[in-house]
Amino acid sequence: MRAGALVLITLVLGGVGSGKSAFAESLFLGDPSPVTYFATMDSEYDGVDERIERHRRRRPPHWRTLECGAELPGQLLATTGPALVDSLGAWVVRFPDFEADAGALVAALRAREDPVVLVSEEVGFSPLAPTASGIAFQEAMGRVNQAVASVADRACLVVAGRVVEL
Repeated sequence: MRAGALVLITLVLGGVGSGKSAFAESLFLGDPSPVTYFATMDSEYDGVDERIERHRRRRPPHWRTLECGAELPGQLLATTGPALVDSLGAWVVRFPDFEADAGALVAALRAREDPVVLVSEEVGFSPLAPTASGIAFQEAMGRVNQAVASVADRACLVVAGRVVEL
């Protein structure tokens, strides 16, 4: 925890459909500051357009949406004010062999002076994936989640809409 017990970095973990994004968004509700929402999902994948639109409708109109890809760490550094990243899993899949630079992300998080909430998929509860690419994704998410958790002031797990503080 940082000076004055201010929560600057919050990691919200959960499975698909767990309610993690809605919980992460609720952490900024009532805050009149313009939140920058870093959307990492690529809409080229089948079936995600409706999910993206559902998330978009939930956000307050004064929030700014910044669609980002692999450039997430640099964009976090270049943006001031409260930020919400949704999600780290969608960021990781943008890299060949899922080799996202967790070190650059952690450095960007440490350099920020404003609160940031990061939503990420907890894939460690599922069975080992049956394909090499599935296993690589699970391992990459484990590395990224552990790296972010190591600098987070707060970490939560959302399961079936219930929030557990870690």
